[in-house]
Amino acid sequence: MSSSTRSSQASTTLVHQPWFLFMVMAALLAFTGFAQSWLFALTIVQLCMISSIMALGVNVQWGYAGLFNAGTMGFAALGGLAAVLIAADPVPEAWSVGGAGIGLSALVIGGTIAAVILVRAKLGGLAGFLSTAVILIVGYLLFTAVFGPATSAIESVDASQTGYLGGMGLPILLSWLVGGLLAAGAAWLIGKVAIGLRSDYLAIATLGIAEIILAVIKNEDWLSRGVKNVTSLPRPVPYEIDLQTSPAFVEFAQNWNVDPVALASITVKLAFIALFAVVLIVLVYLSEKALYSPWGRMMRAIRDQPDAASAMGKDVKSRHLQVFILGSAICGIAGAMLVTLDGQFTPGSYLPLRFTFLIWVMVIVGGSGNNMGSVLGGFLIWFVWVQSESAGFALMDALSGLFADDSPMRGRLIEAAPHLRPVLMGLILILALRFAPKGLIPER
Repeated sequence: MSSSTRSSQASTTLVHQPWFLFMVMAALLAFTGFAQSWLFALTIVQLCMISSIMALGVNVQWGYAGLFNAGTMGFAALGGLAAVLIAADPVPEAWSVGGAGIGLSALVIGGTIAAVILVRAKLGGLAGFLSTAVILIVGYLLFTAVFGPATSAIESVDASQTGYLGGMGLPILLSWLVGGLLAAGAAWLIGKVAIGLRSDYLAIATLGIAEIILAVIKNEDWLSRGVKNVTSLPRPVPYEIDLQTSPAFVEFAQNWNVDPVALASITVKLAFIALFAVVLIVLVYLSEKALYSPWGRMMRAIRDQPDAASAMGKDVKSRHLQVFILGSAICGIAGAMLVTLDGQFTPGSYLPLRFTFLIWVMVIVGGSGNNMGSVLGGFLIWFVWVQSESAGFALMDALSGLFADDSPMRGRLIEAAPHLRPVLMGLILILALRFAPKGLIPER
Protein backbone atom coordinates (compact mmCIF):
# COMPACT_ATOMS: atom_id res chain seq x y z
CA MET A 1 0.00 0.00 0.00
CA SER A 2 1.41 3.39 -0.98
CA SER A 3 2.07 6.14 1.55
CA SER A 4 -0.51 8.42 -0.11
CA THR A 5 -3.18 5.72 0.23
CA ARG A 6 -2.34 5.17 3.89
CA SER A 7 -2.41 8.93 4.48
CA SER A 8 -5.82 9.22 2.78
CA GLN A 9 -7.25 6.35 4.87
CA ALA A 10 -5.86 7.87 8.06
CA SER A 11 -7.38 11.27 7.31
CA THR A 12 -10.74 9.68 6.43
CA THR A 13 -10.70 7.71 9.68
CA LEU A 14 -9.84 10.85 11.62
CA VAL A 15 -12.70 12.79 10.05
CA HIS A 16 -15.19 10.14 11.24
CA GLN A 17 -13.75 9.98 14.78
CA PRO A 18 -16.36 11.34 17.25
CA TRP A 19 -13.74 12.90 19.54
CA PHE A 20 -12.15 14.78 16.64
CA LEU A 21 -15.50 16.06 15.32
CA PHE A 22 -16.63 17.19 18.76
CA MET A 23 -13.29 18.97 19.23
CA VAL A 24 -13.90 20.82 15.96
CA MET A 25 -17.39 21.73 17.16
CA ALA A 26 -16.00 22.98 20.48
CA ALA A 27 -13.43 25.06 18.58
CA LEU A 28 -16.20 26.67 16.51
CA LEU A 29 -18.12 27.59 19.65
CA ALA A 30 -14.98 28.93 21.32
CA PHE A 31 -14.17 31.00 18.23
CA THR A 32 -17.70 32.43 18.39
CA GLY A 33 -17.09 33.42 21.99
CA PHE A 34 -13.82 35.19 21.20
CA ALA A 35 -14.91 36.77 17.89
CA GLN A 36 -18.49 37.72 18.74
CA SER A 37 -19.67 37.33 22.32
CA TRP A 38 -19.48 34.72 25.04
CA LEU A 39 -23.12 35.37 25.89
CA PHE A 40 -24.01 34.66 22.28
CA ALA A 41 -21.87 31.51 22.23
CA LEU A 42 -23.48 30.20 25.43
CA THR A 43 -26.94 30.90 24.01
CA ILE A 44 -26.03 28.81 20.97
CA VAL A 45 -24.83 26.00 23.24
CA GLN A 46 -28.15 26.00 25.12
CA LEU A 47 -30.18 25.65 21.95
CA CYS A 48 -27.71 23.16 20.48
CA MET A 49 -28.32 20.88 23.46
CA ILE A 50 -32.09 21.06 23.07
CA SER A 51 -31.75 20.44 19.32
CA SER A 52 -29.52 17.43 20.02
CA ILE A 53 -32.12 15.93 22.34
CA MET A 54 -34.83 16.40 19.71
CA ALA A 55 -32.56 14.89 17.04
CA LEU A 56 -31.90 11.99 19.40
CA GLY A 57 -35.65 11.33 19.60
CA VAL A 58 -35.99 11.30 15.81
CA ASN A 59 -32.94 9.04 15.55
CA VAL A 60 -34.53 6.54 17.94
CA GLN A 61 -37.48 6.31 15.57
CA TRP A 62 -35.67 6.46 12.23
CA GLY A 63 -32.21 5.11 13.04
CA TYR A 64 -33.44 2.23 15.19
CA ALA A 65 -36.63 1.24 13.37
CA GLY A 66 -36.86 3.16 10.09
CA LEU A 67 -40.02 5.08 11.11
CA PHE A 68 -40.40 8.35 9.21
CA ASN A 69 -42.01 10.73 11.72
CA ALA A 70 -42.72 14.15 10.18
CA GLY A 71 -44.70 15.35 13.21
CA THR A 72 -41.82 16.21 15.52
CA MET A 73 -43.09 19.72 16.23
CA GLY A 74 -46.44 18.39 17.41
CA PHE A 75 -44.78 16.35 20.16
CA ALA A 76 -42.46 19.25 21.03
CA ALA A 77 -45.53 21.49 21.38
CA LEU A 78 -47.11 18.98 23.77
CA GLY A 79 -43.94 19.17 25.86
CA GLY A 80 -44.25 22.95 25.87
CA LEU A 81 -47.90 22.66 26.88
CA ALA A 82 -46.81 20.49 29.80
CA ALA A 83 -44.61 23.34 31.05
CA VAL A 84 -47.69 25.59 31.13
CA LEU A 85 -49.93 23.02 32.81
CA ILE A 86 -47.34 22.22 35.47
CA ALA A 87 -45.59 25.52 36.22
CA ALA A 88 -48.07 28.34 35.47
CA ASP A 89 -50.04 29.74 38.38
CA PRO A 90 -53.69 28.61 38.53
CA VAL A 91 -56.43 31.12 37.82
CA PRO A 92 -58.96 30.67 40.66
CA GLU A 93 -61.68 32.75 38.97
CA ALA A 94 -61.48 30.63 35.81
CA TRP A 95 -61.67 27.43 37.83
CA SER A 96 -64.70 28.69 39.75
CA VAL A 97 -66.70 29.55 36.62
CA GLY A 98 -65.65 26.72 34.30
CA GLY A 99 -63.60 24.11 36.14
CA ALA A 100 -66.60 21.93 36.93
CA GLY A 101 -67.70 22.04 33.30
CA ILE A 102 -64.28 20.95 32.06
CA GLY A 103 -64.22 18.11 34.57
CA LEU A 104 -67.71 17.01 33.56
CA SER A 105 -66.68 17.14 29.89
CA ALA A 106 -63.78 14.82 30.63
CA LEU A 107 -66.14 12.42 32.38
CA VAL A 108 -68.47 12.47 29.37
CA ILE A 109 -65.58 11.61 27.04
CA GLY A 110 -64.38 8.82 29.33
CA GLY A 111 -67.88 7.43 29.74
CA THR A 112 -68.51 7.50 26.01
CA ILE A 113 -65.28 5.65 25.26
CA ALA A 114 -66.00 3.06 27.96
CA ALA A 115 -69.54 2.55 26.66
CA VAL A 116 -68.32 2.07 23.09
CA ILE A 117 -65.71 -0.48 24.21
CA LEU A 118 -68.31 -2.38 26.24
CA VAL A 119 -70.85 -2.42 23.41
CA ARG A 120 -68.26 -3.52 20.85
CA ALA A 121 -67.26 -6.36 23.15
CA LYS A 122 -70.85 -7.55 23.70
CA LEU A 123 -72.50 -6.88 20.36
CA GLY A 124 -71.45 -7.45 16.80
CA GLY A 125 -72.79 -6.90 13.31
CA LEU A 126 -75.50 -4.36 12.62
CA ALA A 127 -76.63 -4.18 16.25
CA GLY A 128 -73.14 -3.32 17.41
CA PHE A 129 -72.75 -0.68 14.70
CA LEU A 130 -76.07 1.01 15.45
CA SER A 131 -75.46 0.95 19.21
CA THR A 132 -72.03 2.48 18.76
CA ALA A 133 -73.43 5.21 16.52
CA VAL A 134 -76.15 6.08 19.06
CA ILE A 135 -73.62 6.20 21.93
CA LEU A 136 -71.28 8.45 19.95
CA ILE A 137 -74.09 10.84 18.96
CA VAL A 138 -75.44 11.08 22.51
CA GLY A 139 -71.92 11.51 23.90
CA TYR A 140 -71.18 14.28 21.40
CA LEU A 141 -74.38 16.15 22.24
CA LEU A 142 -73.72 15.92 25.97
CA PHE A 143 -70.11 17.00 25.49
CA THR A 144 -70.97 20.08 23.44
CA ALA A 145 -73.73 21.04 25.87
CA VAL A 146 -71.27 21.10 28.76
CA PHE A 147 -67.94 21.98 27.15
CA GLY A 148 -68.98 25.04 25.12
CA PRO A 149 -70.41 27.13 28.00
CA ALA A 150 -67.53 26.12 30.29
CA THR A 151 -64.81 27.26 27.87
CA SER A 152 -66.66 30.48 27.05
CA ALA A 153 -66.88 31.31 30.75
CA ILE A 154 -63.20 30.55 31.30
CA GLU A 155 -62.02 32.63 28.33
CA SER A 156 -64.10 35.61 29.45
CA VAL A 157 -62.21 35.89 32.76
CA ASP A 158 -59.83 38.85 32.25
CA ALA A 159 -59.17 37.76 28.67
CA SER A 160 -56.32 40.24 28.13
CA GLN A 161 -54.29 38.86 31.02
CA THR A 162 -55.48 35.31 31.67
CA GLY A 163 -58.52 33.81 29.97
CA TYR A 164 -57.39 30.27 30.75
CA LEU A 165 -57.33 27.82 33.64
CA GLY A 166 -53.62 28.22 34.31
CA GLY A 167 -51.42 25.48 35.67
CA MET A 168 -50.67 23.83 38.99
CA GLY A 169 -47.90 26.16 40.15
CA LEU A 170 -45.40 23.31 40.58
CA PRO A 171 -41.63 23.41 39.85
CA ILE A 172 -41.10 23.67 36.11
CA LEU A 173 -38.47 20.92 36.12
CA LEU A 174 -41.32 18.48 36.77
CA SER A 175 -42.77 19.50 33.41
CA TRP A 176 -39.81 17.91 31.60
CA LEU A 177 -40.96 14.49 32.79
CA VAL A 178 -44.64 15.31 32.28
CA GLY A 179 -43.88 16.62 28.77
CA GLY A 180 -42.30 13.29 27.90
CA LEU A 181 -45.27 11.40 29.30
CA LEU A 182 -47.78 13.63 27.50
CA ALA A 183 -45.97 13.17 24.18
CA ALA A 184 -45.70 9.43 24.80
CA GLY A 185 -49.45 9.20 25.45
CA ALA A 186 -50.23 11.08 22.26
CA ALA A 187 -47.78 8.87 20.37
CA TRP A 188 -49.57 5.78 21.66
CA LEU A 189 -52.91 7.06 20.37
CA ILE A 190 -51.41 8.11 17.04
CA GLY A 191 -49.40 4.91 16.70
CA LYS A 192 -52.47 2.75 17.18
CA VAL A 193 -53.84 4.31 14.02
CA ALA A 194 -50.77 5.19 11.92
CA ILE A 195 -48.17 2.52 12.75
CA GLY A 196 -48.25 -0.11 10.05
CA LEU A 197 -48.60 2.39 7.23
CA ARG A 198 -45.96 2.50 4.53
CA SER A 199 -43.14 4.96 5.30
CA ASP A 200 -44.39 7.72 2.98
CA TYR A 201 -47.96 7.37 4.26
CA LEU A 202 -46.70 7.41 7.85
CA ALA A 203 -44.83 10.66 7.17
CA ILE A 204 -47.97 12.28 5.75
CA ALA A 205 -50.10 11.00 8.63
CA THR A 206 -47.74 12.21 11.35
CA LEU A 207 -47.37 15.61 9.67
CA GLY A 208 -51.15 15.97 9.50
CA ILE A 209 -51.55 14.91 13.13
CA ALA A 210 -48.90 17.43 14.20
CA GLU A 211 -50.89 20.15 12.45
CA ILE A 212 -54.03 19.01 14.28
CA ILE A 213 -52.23 19.14 17.65
CA LEU A 214 -50.92 22.63 16.94
CA ALA A 215 -54.34 23.79 15.71
CA VAL A 216 -55.94 22.63 18.96
CA ILE A 217 -53.27 24.33 21.10
CA LYS A 218 -53.57 27.57 19.11
CA ASN A 219 -57.36 27.73 19.21
CA GLU A 220 -58.30 26.36 22.64
CA ASP A 221 -57.61 29.52 24.65
CA TRP A 222 -59.00 28.02 27.85
CA LEU A 223 -56.14 25.50 27.83
CA SER A 224 -53.04 27.58 27.02
CA ARG A 225 -54.25 31.05 25.95
CA GLY A 226 -53.73 30.01 22.32
CA VAL A 227 -51.88 32.57 20.21
CA LYS A 228 -52.07 35.09 23.08
CA ASN A 229 -49.11 33.17 24.55
CA VAL A 230 -48.25 32.33 28.15
CA THR A 231 -45.41 34.44 29.51
CA SER A 232 -43.44 34.79 32.74
CA LEU A 233 -43.17 31.08 33.41
CA PRO A 234 -40.94 30.36 36.41
CA ARG A 235 -37.31 29.36 36.00
CA PRO A 236 -35.38 26.50 37.59
CA VAL A 237 -32.35 28.83 37.88
CA PRO A 238 -31.96 32.33 39.42
CA TYR A 239 -32.98 35.45 37.54
CA GLU A 240 -30.24 37.81 36.40
CA ILE A 241 -31.73 40.71 38.33
CA ASP A 242 -31.68 38.70 41.57
CA LEU A 243 -27.98 37.98 41.12
CA GLN A 244 -27.22 41.57 40.19
CA THR A 245 -28.86 42.84 43.39
CA SER A 246 -27.26 40.21 45.63
CA PRO A 247 -24.50 41.80 47.75
CA ALA A 248 -22.56 38.52 47.93
CA PHE A 249 -22.66 38.06 44.15
CA VAL A 250 -21.68 41.68 43.47
CA GLU A 251 -18.78 41.38 45.91
CA PHE A 252 -17.65 38.15 44.24
CA ALA A 253 -17.73 39.85 40.82
CA GLN A 254 -15.78 42.84 42.11
CA ASN A 255 -13.15 40.58 43.66
CA TRP A 256 -12.55 39.07 40.23
CA ASN A 257 -12.78 42.49 38.55
CA VAL A 258 -15.77 41.38 36.46
CA ASP A 259 -18.89 43.33 35.53
CA PRO A 260 -21.69 41.97 37.78
CA VAL A 261 -24.29 42.38 35.01
CA ALA A 262 -22.30 40.33 32.49
CA LEU A 263 -21.34 37.75 35.11
CA ALA A 264 -24.99 37.33 36.13
CA SER A 265 -26.02 36.61 32.54
CA ILE A 266 -23.16 34.13 32.08
CA THR A 267 -23.98 32.41 35.39
CA VAL A 268 -27.63 31.92 34.43
CA LYS A 269 -26.69 30.53 31.01
CA LEU A 270 -24.15 28.15 32.55
CA ALA A 271 -26.79 26.97 35.03
CA PHE A 272 -29.17 26.17 32.17
CA ILE A 273 -26.36 24.42 30.29
CA ALA A 274 -25.59 22.27 33.35
CA LEU A 275 -29.25 21.18 33.61
CA PHE A 276 -29.50 20.48 29.90
CA ALA A 277 -26.21 18.58 29.95
CA VAL A 278 -27.50 16.25 32.66
CA VAL A 279 -30.60 15.42 30.62
CA LEU A 280 -28.61 14.99 27.41
CA ILE A 281 -26.03 12.69 29.03
CA VAL A 282 -28.72 10.55 30.67
CA LEU A 283 -30.68 10.21 27.43
CA VAL A 284 -27.57 9.38 25.38
CA TYR A 285 -26.54 6.79 27.97
CA LEU A 286 -29.97 5.15 27.97
CA SER A 287 -30.17 5.29 24.18
CA GLU A 288 -26.77 3.63 23.82
CA LYS A 289 -27.73 0.93 26.30
CA ALA A 290 -30.95 0.28 24.42
CA LEU A 291 -29.27 0.30 20.99
CA TYR A 292 -26.70 -2.36 21.88
CA SER A 293 -29.04 -4.49 23.97
CA PRO A 294 -30.90 -7.52 22.57
CA TRP A 295 -33.90 -5.22 22.13
CA GLY A 296 -31.81 -2.82 20.02
CA ARG A 297 -30.42 -5.61 17.87
CA MET A 298 -33.95 -6.86 17.34
CA MET A 299 -35.10 -3.37 16.33
CA ARG A 300 -32.33 -3.05 13.76
CA ALA A 301 -33.19 -6.48 12.41
CA ILE A 302 -36.82 -5.39 12.05
CA ARG A 303 -35.65 -2.19 10.36
CA ASP A 304 -33.46 -3.99 7.83
CA GLN A 305 -35.54 -7.12 7.22
CA PRO A 306 -39.09 -6.68 8.55
CA ASP A 307 -40.47 -9.67 6.65
CA ALA A 308 -37.75 -11.99 7.94
CA ALA A 309 -38.21 -10.69 11.50
CA SER A 310 -41.95 -11.24 11.26
CA ALA A 311 -41.38 -14.77 9.95
CA MET A 312 -39.24 -15.46 13.03
CA GLY A 313 -42.15 -14.56 15.32
CA LYS A 314 -41.41 -10.89 16.07
CA ASP A 315 -44.41 -8.60 16.40
CA VAL A 316 -43.20 -5.87 14.04
CA LYS A 317 -46.14 -3.52 14.54
CA SER A 318 -45.91 -3.72 18.33
CA ARG A 319 -42.16 -3.06 18.29
CA HIS A 320 -42.64 -0.12 15.94
CA LEU A 321 -45.21 1.29 18.35
CA GLN A 322 -42.72 0.95 21.21
CA VAL A 323 -39.96 2.85 19.45
CA PHE A 324 -42.41 5.47 18.16
CA ILE A 325 -43.52 6.16 21.73
CA LEU A 326 -39.95 6.35 23.03
CA GLY A 327 -38.77 8.76 20.34
CA SER A 328 -41.83 10.97 20.75
CA ALA A 329 -41.31 11.10 24.52
CA ILE A 330 -37.76 12.39 23.99
CA CYS A 331 -39.11 15.09 21.65
CA GLY A 332 -41.66 16.03 24.32
CA ILE A 333 -38.89 16.43 26.89
CA ALA A 334 -37.00 18.70 24.49
CA GLY A 335 -40.14 20.78 23.92
CA ALA A 336 -40.60 21.30 27.67
CA MET A 337 -36.94 22.27 28.01
CA LEU A 338 -37.25 24.84 25.23
CA VAL A 339 -40.23 26.53 26.90
CA THR A 340 -38.35 26.48 30.21
CA LEU A 341 -35.42 28.25 28.58
CA ASP A 342 -37.62 30.87 26.88
CA GLY A 343 -39.86 31.39 29.91
CA GLN A 344 -42.89 31.54 27.62
CA PHE A 345 -45.12 29.31 25.54
CA THR A 346 -45.75 30.65 22.02
CA PRO A 347 -47.73 28.15 19.90
CA GLY A 348 -47.36 30.33 16.81
CA SER A 349 -43.61 29.68 16.74
CA TYR A 350 -44.06 25.94 16.11
CA LEU A 351 -43.66 25.53 12.36
CA PRO A 352 -43.87 21.80 11.52
CA LEU A 353 -42.47 21.87 8.00
CA ARG A 354 -39.63 24.28 8.75
CA PHE A 355 -38.25 22.95 12.00
CA THR A 356 -39.07 19.30 11.38
CA PHE A 357 -36.95 19.58 8.25
CA LEU A 358 -34.16 21.11 10.33
CA ILE A 359 -34.23 18.24 12.84
CA TRP A 360 -34.09 15.71 10.01
CA VAL A 361 -31.05 17.48 8.55
CA MET A 362 -29.39 17.12 11.96
CA VAL A 363 -30.04 13.38 12.04
CA ILE A 364 -28.93 12.74 8.44
CA VAL A 365 -25.81 14.90 8.57
CA GLY A 366 -24.77 13.64 12.00
CA GLY A 367 -25.31 9.98 11.18
CA SER A 368 -28.58 8.09 11.20
CA GLY A 369 -28.55 5.14 13.58
CA ASN A 370 -25.71 6.59 15.67
CA ASN A 371 -26.69 8.45 18.84
CA MET A 372 -23.47 10.42 19.02
CA GLY A 373 -23.95 11.36 15.38
CA SER A 374 -27.38 12.81 16.20
CA VAL A 375 -25.89 14.85 19.04
CA LEU A 376 -23.14 16.15 16.77
CA GLY A 377 -25.68 16.93 14.05
CA GLY A 378 -27.80 18.84 16.55
CA PHE A 379 -24.84 21.00 17.55
CA LEU A 380 -23.46 21.53 14.05
CA ILE A 381 -26.67 22.25 12.16
CA TRP A 382 -28.09 24.59 14.79
CA PHE A 383 -24.75 26.43 14.90
CA VAL A 384 -24.84 26.86 11.13
CA TRP A 385 -28.52 27.83 11.24
CA VAL A 386 -27.86 30.63 13.74
CA GLN A 387 -24.68 31.92 12.14
CA SER A 388 -26.04 31.79 8.60
CA GLU A 389 -28.42 34.68 9.30
CA SER A 390 -25.69 37.24 10.01
CA ALA A 391 -23.41 35.65 7.40
CA GLY A 392 -26.14 35.93 4.78
CA PHE A 393 -26.65 39.63 5.40
CA ALA A 394 -22.89 40.24 5.40
CA LEU A 395 -22.48 38.37 2.11
CA MET A 396 -25.35 40.16 0.40
CA ASP A 397 -24.15 43.50 1.73
CA ALA A 398 -20.73 42.85 0.23
CA LEU A 399 -22.19 41.77 -3.11
CA SER A 400 -24.55 44.74 -3.23
CA GLY A 401 -21.52 47.02 -2.94
CA LEU A 402 -20.61 45.99 -6.48
CA PHE A 403 -23.67 47.82 -7.82
CA ALA A 404 -24.64 51.46 -7.85
CA ASP A 405 -26.85 52.81 -5.07
CA ASP A 406 -29.80 53.21 -7.43
CA SER A 407 -29.37 49.77 -9.00
CA PRO A 408 -32.40 47.45 -8.58
CA MET A 409 -29.98 44.55 -8.06
CA ARG A 410 -28.74 46.13 -4.83
CA GLY A 411 -32.20 46.01 -3.28
CA ARG A 412 -32.80 42.53 -4.65
CA LEU A 413 -29.68 41.19 -2.99
CA ILE A 414 -30.55 42.69 0.39
CA GLU A 415 -34.08 41.28 0.19
CA ALA A 416 -32.69 37.82 -0.64
CA ALA A 417 -30.45 37.67 2.46
CA PRO A 418 -33.02 36.02 4.82
CA HIS A 419 -33.63 33.26 2.26
CA LEU A 420 -30.04 32.06 2.39
CA ARG A 421 -30.78 30.07 5.55
CA PRO A 422 -33.09 27.44 4.02
CA VAL A 423 -31.00 27.44 0.84
CA LEU A 424 -27.90 26.65 2.89
CA MET A 425 -29.70 23.89 4.80
CA GLY A 426 -30.86 22.33 1.55
CA LEU A 427 -27.35 22.55 0.13
CA ILE A 428 -25.88 20.90 3.23
CA LEU A 429 -28.42 18.09 3.02
CA ILE A 430 -27.69 17.49 -0.68
CA LEU A 431 -23.93 17.44 -0.11
CA ALA A 432 -24.32 15.10 2.86
CA LEU A 433 -26.47 12.67 0.89
CA ARG A 434 -24.03 12.78 -2.02
CA PHE A 435 -20.66 12.55 -0.28
CA ALA A 436 -21.47 11.21 3.21
CA PRO A 437 -24.78 9.34 3.00
CA LYS A 438 -24.07 7.58 6.31
CA GLY A 439 -23.37 10.88 8.09
CA LEU A 440 -20.34 12.33 9.80
CA ILE A 441 -20.41 9.55 12.42
CA PRO A 442 -21.78 6.49 10.59
CA GLU A 443 -23.74 3.75 12.29
CA ARG A 444 -21.53 1.01 13.63
